Amino acid sequence: MSMPRKAALACATLATAGLLASCTSNSADTGDSDGGSTTVSSNDDPGENVVIGFSGPQAGHGWMGAISQFATETAAQYEDVELRVAEGTDDPSTQVSHIETFINDQVDAIVLLPIDGAALTQVAMQAMEAGIPVINVDREFSDDAAARLTLLGDNYGMGVSAGEYACGLIAEHNLGDDAVIAEIAGIDSLPLTQERSQGFADALAACGQDVDNRVAAEFTVDSGERAASNLLQAAPEIDILWNHDDDQGVGVKAAFDNAERDEFFFIGGAGSANAMRWIEAGEMEATVIYPATQAADGIKLARLIAQNRGLSDLVQIEVPRRIVLDAPVVTADNLDQYTPMGFES
Repeated sequence: MSMPRKAALACATLATAGLLASCTSNSADTGDSDGGSTTVSSNDDPGENVVIGFSGPQAGHGWMGAISQFATETAAQYEDVELRVAEGTDDPSTQVSHIETFINDQVDAIVLLPIDGAALTQVAMQAMEAGIPVINVDREFSDDAAARLTLLGDNYGMGVSAGEYACGLIAEHNLGDDAVIAEIAGIDSLPLTQERSQGFADALAACGQDVDNRVAAEFTVDSGERAASNLLQAAPEIDILWNHDDDQGVGVKAAFDNAERDEFFFIGGAGSANAMRWIEAGEMEATVIYPATQAADGIKLARLIAQNRGLSDLVQIEVPRRIVLDAPVVTADNLDQYTPMGFES
């Protein structure tokens, strides 16, 4: 029996978080065509009604828009969840006021992707002191006590995944020790960019390689095109190129197309729908996932925490305090698995 799309998305989000051993239907146990049975996760069984507040930055970026979309779709799967979504903002003081409203409304849990982790730490602490569990998504608070659960993507792991995949390409295609490797980073002043670059460098070093040409962009289409154009002028030949962000990758690929350069293996980052389509068309080698399902996973886990339930697939009774999501590589071989989670840039 196949799952409805929403049920499939539920499985995909938890599978990305590494929280499910397998995806199953939300219906009762049924025999399969081979005479076996399908096990239902007790986490999906209805529980006490809960109100969850969600706040995130303004959706000015494809990945950020997908964060809110997946969170809303996931909450809608559960009849026992009422989701209250604060309007997205890029002003930390406005986001603080949103959390204060959730506290005054006495919601049962808060899922918060802060504009600035340090700036939102104090109000998150106030929520925790009021007995409202806070799920901190993506950007960490400056005090661990401000969150019941910290749920993160793996920026360093993204770099490692991209570097290891690049090393595999070098070996598979006999590119040798002098393979020319290029990197288009995001905003260099951000720790997440530094972590991605460090992971990439560390993985390349393990196979005796390093980055020959590197430029930084600003996570936008325009900046991606400018940075890629500059890189192509500086590097007349490239074997492998890793671009940190698939949103800025729209501009990066435009620069490639304008320059009629396609001699290299193109690897992306984050997992946009554009990248998925490019992979399918043979115009991109791979992309590394930085899950846009983080807040959706946060909603699922906030529900369990507010209902005083644990994860049914763990022996440990409580939901963990810290979860770092995987950074898998998407290629033509596993594209179907990840396409439903691709976000539009």
